[in-house]
Amino acid sequence: MEETTALPAPEAAAPVEVVDIQFRPGQKIYYFDPDGAVYAPGDHVIMDTARGAEFGICTTGNHRIPPKDVVAPLRKVLRKATPQDEKIVADNRAKEKRAYEVCLEKIAAHQLDMQLVSTEVAFDGSKILFYFTADERVDFRELVKNLASVFHTRIELRQIGVRDKAKMVGGLGICGRPFCCASFLDDFQPVSIKMAKTQNLSLNPTKISGTCGRLMCCLKYEQDAYEDLLRTSPKMDSLVDTPEGRGTVVEVDLLRQRVKVRMEENPETIAVFANADIAVLRNGKARKNDPPIPADYAPISGQGKRPQKTEEEEQPVLAPIRFRYSTEQVVEETESEEPENKPRSPRRRRKPAENQAKANPPTEGNQPTPAQEGDGSRPSRRRPNRRRKPPKPNAEG
Repeated sequence: MEETTALPAPEAAAPVEVVDIQFRPGQKIYYFDPDGAVYAPGDHVIMDTARGAEFGICTTGNHRIPPKDVVAPLRKVLRKATPQDEKIVADNRAKEKRAYEVCLEKIAAHQLDMQLVSTEVAFDGSKILFYFTADERVDFRELVKNLASVFHTRIELRQIGVRDKAKMVGGLGICGRPFCCASFLDDFQPVSIKMAKTQNLSLNPTKISGTCGRLMCCLKYEQDAYEDLLRTSPKMDSLVDTPEGRGTVVEVDLLRQRVKVRMEENPETIAVFANADIAVLRNGKARKNDPPIPADYAPISGQGKRPQKTEEEEQPVLAPIRFRYSTEQVVEETESEEPENKPRSPRRRRKPAENQAKANPPTEGNQPTPAQEGDGSRPSRRRPNRRRKPPKPNAEG
């Protein structure tokens, strides 16, 4: 008998040590490799990015995450920021304010339909980025040339959406709190008008839209909970059975898990029942192809049993009508039938054509025509002489 050796289970990938870095307050947080160093929240650091060395703030110190959460390539943190680095960052912030004012003047001079949002200067001063919003495509080639002649560095203009603008600028929402996108949301999640309908909210755009003009991001927060509650609640116009009888759902309260039912026996009565106390006979409004629901089917009010109907003889809708057929016509039977003992009158027979001719001899004004000669019960069997033979001559003549 061969011996089987158990293979060792594959080792799970070891977690990766990272630190959380944020370039500017309110922006997205990225993972970076600490490269063996230890950083604490609030430390100013210099990182290696696709645009070169950049300045950032550590939001979370060294911690480990699963490898699946790491977005390759994982770049490293170069060092902690020095006083010289802090001075460069302060100069760049002052340059950004001046670049913002100059760009506004150039936009007005060129009469461009665009709104400037913010300005960023790279840590090494090699590039200046201008973020703007516009409803349509903008030809800003002349604007770039003018800005390059003023700052003598590389100029880059980027068009962003209104939601990105709200995240950069910040502000207070209709709830009185700072914008979610500017405080803790890393990415924008898709929000649809269907979410507002599911949550029974008013479809007034001014009530479900944020300051940016788009649907509020907070509509997504409770969507999963509402979808779970919908699975356990009947729809509007559903036929349900309650302890008080059958009825139709006229209102659904998802959060409290109860419904208002218009009773079938008394339509003027509307009662409130919990979802656990009713039985759904038909979920939603009836359709043409739906099978009919028996009128005596009541699992709750009828204690799960249908009352048995007494079998009654069905009366015919119409009394049978009998007809008597004759060779000449159809005569409907009269109310009073004739007695069976009454002798029937003998049936008259038609006279042959010869007897009729004797009884009614033809006159000068009443000569029979060829069509009349054949009238009678029997056709004439006499064959007409097609051609008569001439008489034979006598021998005497």
